Amino acid sequence: MEPLLAFPLDIPPRGRLHALHGQLRCAILDGRLRAGQPLPSTRSLAESLGLSRNTVVSAYDRLLSEGYLAARHGAGYRVAAVVPSRHASPHATGGDPRLHPRWRDVAMPRPMSELPPMRHDLRACVPDASYFPYEVWRRLSARALRALSREPALYDSAVGRRALREAIAGHVSFARAVSCSAEDIVVTNGAQHAFDLLARILVAPGETVLAMEDPGYGPVRRLFELAGASVAPVPVDDEGLVVERIPANARVIYVTPSHQSPLGMVISPARRHALLAFARRHGAVVIEDDYDSEFRYGGRPLDALQTLDRDGVVFYVGTFSKSLFPALRLGYVVSPPWALAALARARQLNDWHGDVLAQDTLAPFIAEGHLARHVRKMRRIYGERRQALLDALARHVGDALEPIPAEAGLHVAARLRWPVAAGTVVAEAARQGLRIESLDDNAIGDSAPHGLLFGLGVLPAESMDEAVRVLGRVLEAHRPT
Repeated sequence: MEPLLAFPLDIPPRGRLHALHGQLRCAILDGRLRAGQPLPSTRSLAESLGLSRNTVVSAYDRLLSEGYLAARHGAGYRVAAVVPSRHASPHATGGDPRLHPRWRDVAMPRPMSELPPMRHDLRACVPDASYFPYEVWRRLSARALRALSREPALYDSAVGRRALREAIAGHVSFARAVSCSAEDIVVTNGAQHAFDLLARILVAPGETVLAMEDPGYGPVRRLFELAGASVAPVPVDDEGLVVERIPANARVIYVTPSHQSPLGMVISPARRHALLAFARRHGAVVIEDDYDSEFRYGGRPLDALQTLDRDGVVFYVGTFSKSLFPALRLGYVVSPPWALAALARARQLNDWHGDVLAQDTLAPFIAEGHLARHVRKMRRIYGERRQALLDALARHVGDALEPIPAEAGLHVAARLRWPVAAGTVVAEAARQGLRIESLDDNAIGDSAPHGLLFGLGVLPAESMDEAVRVLGRVLEAHRPT
């Protein structure tokens, strides 16, 4: 069979949607696919690559929603007027050989600020910063700056300012019953930086197996893959991670036990104990990502894995990007004692230490109760938005979508009951001014459910009904006959 494109596509057995989307986007950006050039039909490309047609449709629709493709009814997909990189690699089929092979096919990251504005924005994992007490932050920042002006101009501790570590220890002890002191904490530039440091000290390239939820948080999967780990997807069910499906050779296990990312369920108490027993038995470690569980709308929170850990196997990772605002790049790791020196040294070699002014501002913000007050206020606001969204979904698209039960977090996931590709729904909604996301974006293997993701951080409660009405019109065109 003649190739459908003038360059090869290398689609691995796992992460096929991500690979297809990324390779086509790279080809558009470096000029291998030119503006106006038609793409092969979804059916023919799927057959040539041995993929399901839904995978190709989802990849095309994601490129469409990002502005890389244009589509016209009956005319298929064409490359939009995207300007290729001025420094496109001459090695068009595999990236520049001066790069490590793992880094040759990556595309330039696109900042969230460059996404086109939409009337109804339900993107996930974005907090509402409009309610943040900026005047309080300005006052504390000015006070911290005056104090810093009286200190010697020296490089600071790699593990973070002591006042902030003490404030974090008090905060997580009260809010999540995490048992720790300031000495157990390493301050990071957000959660993603924490995961990077953990990959540096835990991964033996070509040997380490990372087990993680499927669907799961994509940036962690990609980070550990680039560090040289093999990723083993583990299915989830109503009780969270299916522990008995973790491969015996997994040495690092990444989980979001308090609000599964992206589906939202909580790991049951029995599964939590089973997971810790697995780690103890197999000499594995657990990375517990507690990214937004402070926004809880009902029920009693379960103990963190770190609270239950008696064997020093859990790294507890937290962030302030969701509870405060994303531009505040501050997070932390509560580490077992045996890993603290390695983690601190990795942090020092990575960027020496974090932003001292931001740390000295956040410390009193927590200690004086401003964080707790802000979280309480935002929990009420997000709770109202969540209820308005759930009511609107039941009212307008209840026969097409089934929300997945969850009692916490900044997003709601819903399974699609109808046989329409989630990527198609996302792309058609975008053309009508509604931004939503597909659960397919978080899939690793083949066990991820088919559905949509709705964020609570941008759209006010009173606008939810109108947004879901738009979604209803999109879905109605795909109603089964």
